[in-house]
Order: sequence, then structure tokens, then C-alpha cells
Amino acid sequence: MNGTAAGLGWLGIVRLGLIQTSLGAVVVLMTSTINRVMIVELGLAAVLPGILIGIHYVVQLARPRFGHGSDSGGQRTPWIIAGMAVLCVGGVMAAASLYLFEYSWLAGVVAAIVAFVLVGAGVGASGTLLLVLLASTVRPERRAAAATTTWLMMIAGFIVTTIASSKYLDPFSLDRLLAVTTTVAAIALIVTVLAVIGIERRFVRPDARSVAVEPTPTAVDFRTALHEVLTEKRTRTFAAFVFLSMLAYSGLDVLLEPFAGAVHGMTPAESTQLTGFYSAGLLAGMLLVALIGSIRSAAQHRAMRWCMLFGCLGSAVGLGVLATSALSGQQDHFVGLVITIGLTNGLFAVAAIGSMMGLMSQGHRGRDGVRMGLWGAAQALAFGSGAVLGGAIIDTLHWLGIAVAGSYAAAFIVLGMLYAMASAVVTRIDTNVAGDGDKARINPLHAAAALDLK
Repeated sequence: MNGTAAGLGWLGIVRLGLIQTSLGAVVVLMTSTINRVMIVELGLAAVLPGILIGIHYVVQLARPRFGHGSDSGGQRTPWIIAGMAVLCVGGVMAAASLYLFEYSWLAGVVAAIVAFVLVGAGVGASGTLLLVLLASTVRPERRAAAATTTWLMMIAGFIVTTIASSKYLDPFSLDRLLAVTTTVAAIALIVTVLAVIGIERRFVRPDARSVAVEPTPTAVDFRTALHEVLTEKRTRTFAAFVFLSMLAYSGLDVLLEPFAGAVHGMTPAESTQLTGFYSAGLLAGMLLVALIGSIRSAAQHRAMRWCMLFGCLGSAVGLGVLATSALSGQQDHFVGLVITIGLTNGLFAVAAIGSMMGLMSQGHRGRDGVRMGLWGAAQALAFGSGAVLGGAIIDTLHWLGIAVAGSYAAAFIVLGMLYAMASAVVTRIDTNVAGDGDKARINPLHAAAALDLK
């Protein structure tokens, strides 16, 4: 059986996963290293890097537009490469902008804003179209494992880059930071080009090609394409789920370590270790989704739905218990609770990506990129908002005179309610990939291929 008929194998999935690794390698320098340098070494206000990171999320609201561009051209590869190139240019420019702060604060801010706009555009284009390409080349029964693999490889990019960079940044100087950033960006771009070249031509499945790659019967502008996608009930419902669940996910991410220190008296080293336990639970949840997907490959769309449902419900319950621990001050089983919340978060997060890949082509024909872009924009908006939401709740309640423990308990209850709302939305998502409830115009060849008809 040739590569096209069989779909992308495991080595091919890992190959595309290297693009996600490259993306993570550049982004982590922006959100951690350059963030810290601005605040500590340059003595700038902490709000500045926060605004810059927020800008990079806002720019990613253009993901549907990037998807439409690839839908119109019928190719994903050029967009992935171009997006990575823009990301790398933005990353190097962000490091270079730090020099300007020594001479002009305004010039440094302007250069940094332009850099993070490029970073957001690059992440939006390359990340969105990578998922579209992955969904078009991987057999349905492998989607859960493919989603887990690419997510883990992105995390690997975070880890490898931070460890390697720390060695070359000591002793620190702006020259060293620029050299490290440039090197990482160059490697990321080269790896991306080598990883993606030839994949689309050889491995896009015939059923996916008929929907995702062939030009649409009538070329339309972006506004019309977006309107078509927004008329699909399933697409709108899934976007609402992505926003609610990821809003809670990102809100917890920024509160966990401060909570451990402020309420439970953990030292920085102890709270960092706690984050490690949380990440271990996250990893376990991701691997569990891959295992469930492989066992239930014949009904994977339903398996992913149950993973999303139980993941969100479990996270809601876990945050309720976490709120109780904040009010009582009890640390019994605290680490175990954090690991469990990590597991449930990993369960729903990777299942959501697997469902995105499965539902991508379910709707108006030739709108795969716009549809995936809409879900990606919902995630970006949630991440940007979640980073502000948790802190805003804590600061507001503190201003009103509420004790620290009570403030964190209230924040966890709010986040738990968001997870509960997300679980309710899951029950309204039609995950039947063969259905036509959204008036989907699916190519008959697509349906025949899905049924393995010759």
C-alpha cells in the first residue's frame, strides 16, 4: 500500500511534530527568557512584557484568515514555512529590541510591539495550518495519538530550549541573548522546512484531499467563508467549548504557584516542584487519551467526547476541592490533588485537539482552514484572557478587603464553574463525523473513502 493510501506513519507524525517542537522553542524564549530580562535585568515595569504577550495572543485572532488563505490556494505547506519564518524574524527582532531600551524607552517599546505582532502572526499561521495538514495526512484512528505526540513534542521544545539556553546565557549579556535567539530561530526554520517538504504531496489522504485541498467550487472572499463556517452549529458549539475550557486552563496556570506560596507557605523551590508534579499529571492525562483512542479507534470521535466531558468535570471537582483547601489551610493530599487536576486537564486538552482534527472537514466544503482557524482563535483569546482573569479576581477581592486565602478560593470556584460550563457544552457537540446536521456539503468521494468503498 502506498503512502497516500495508508496515510502518514508514526515516523511521519514525529516528523511533523518537529515543527511543533520548533515553534515551542522560539515561543518559550519570548514568554519566559525575554520576559524575565525586561523585568529583572532592564528594570522595566512588569506590565510591559504582559502587554506584549497579550498582543501576540490578540494577533492570533487572525487564524481564520490564515486558514482561508490556505483553503483558497489549496496548499498548507507554504503557509507553515512562511509562518515559521515570520515567527523567527519576530523572535530575533524581540531580542534585538532590548538594546534600544538603553537609549530610548519609546523606541524599544515600538520595536518590541512590532516583534511580538510578528511572533503572534507566525504562531497563528504555522500552528493552525500544521494541525490542518496533520489531520489531512493521519488516519482517523491515529488522531488521538498524533495529537498527544505533537503536544508532547512542543513541550519538549520548551524544555530543551530552556536547558540549552541557560548554559549559553551564563554569564548573561544582551549579546549572548541575541546570539542564542538567532541560533534557535535559524535551527527552527531549517527543521521546519526539512520536516514539511514533500509531506503534503505524498501523504494527504484521498478522502481528505477531496475536501481539504481541492479548490472550492466557487471562490469566495474571507468574510463569506467565515460567515459560512459560523452558520454551522457544530463549529460554533465547539468554539464555545474551546474558549470556556482553555480560559479555565490558562487561569489555573498562572495561579497555581502563587497560591502555593501565598496560602500554603511553599518556598519558590517547593512551588516549582509542585508545577513539576502538575506537569506529570498533565503528561499522564495526555498519554491516557492516546491509549483510549487506540483502544476505541472504531468509535474514536465518541471516545474523545467522553474524554473531554470527564476531563472538564474532573477539573471542576478538583478546583472545588482546591478552593476548600485554600479556606481550611489543610495541606493533606495537596500534591496528589494537583497531580489529579493535571491529569484531568491533560485528558480534555488533548482530546479537544483530537476532536478538532476529526471535525475539521465536517461542514461547508473547502473551509477546513477557516474552521480550524476559528477554533485556534478561540483558544488564543482564552489564553490571553485567562492570564488576566485569575490575577484580576485576586486583586479585586484583595482591594475589597478579602483575605488572601478567600481570594484564591473564589478564583478557583470561578475557574471550576467555567469547567462545568464547558462540560455542559460538550454534551451539545455533535461528534458524529458522518452526520449532516450542519448542512455539510461533503464530497461523495469523501464519504466513500471513509467507508473504505472502492
